[in-house]
Amino acid sequence: MSFFNKMLASVGIGSAQIDTKLEKDRLKPGETISGIIEVRGGNVEQNIDSLYLNVYTNFIRETDDRKVTDVANIGHFFISESFTIKPGALKEIPFSFQLPYDTPVTYGKTKIWVATGADIKSSVDPTDKDYIKVDPGNLAAAVINSIYDIGFRLRNVDCEAAPRFLRTSLPIIQEFEFVPYSGPFRGKLDELEMTFFNQSEHQVDILMEVDRKARGLTSLFSEVLEMDESKVRLTVTSNDLANMKHKLQDVISRYTH
Repeated sequence: MSFFNKMLASVGIGSAQIDTKLEKDRLKPGETISGIIEVRGGNVEQNIDSLYLNVYTNFIRETDDRKVTDVANIGHFFISESFTIKPGALKEIPFSFQLPYDTPVTYGKTKIWVATGADIKSSVDPTDKDYIKVDPGNLAAAVINSIYDIGFRLRNVDCEAAPRFLRTSLPIIQEFEFVPYSGPFRGKLDELEMTFFNQSEHQVDILMEVDRKARGLTSLFSEVLEMDESKVRLTVTSNDLANMKHKLQDVISRYTH
């Protein structure tokens, strides 16, 4: 019977199972994710070589002139070294790690999940998957809210493969697409695209693309030739919080003429 159980365990039947329980499932970039991993023994004694957690997100990439959905690893975290789990036994392993500051937020179609894995020799490795909600950090939230206050609304949010000049710790960027519906930029801009990168607790870099609305024949040709977009790179810090709306409005105004 023991040999038969070992054979079944080798193909994943009656082998050890894992279940990750997060302390909370709503966080901001830079916050600590903590919880426990429950490892429950199967029908036979098994040696767990290692336990690890990966944080993933979905993103869009272009291949052969078409867009496909792919998965990016935001972070890999080693949790536990080798241990043995006996049949039917329950082992709880606590963990904690910092969610990277450049983690995308769960706006639009963007999803973030924590995937737990265990390495077991001569067996199918068990896995577990837990989705989390990620809200913007304090600085990014202040920027987004200020853009709302100026008269824009959010039209779309997507994660895309990062161009080489914007690639930092992650292979992706998250792009926010706003359109003006009121305020000083209505009728002057078609859209405003924004990406956050190099984020930390007190500072964030922003790349904005200001797409001016065509007015007149010259502007129309510029739009057709895609010359009506101005790329703006700026840095905001905690010192800008009190004056964020005016700072962003001033920057955008420089590229609307």
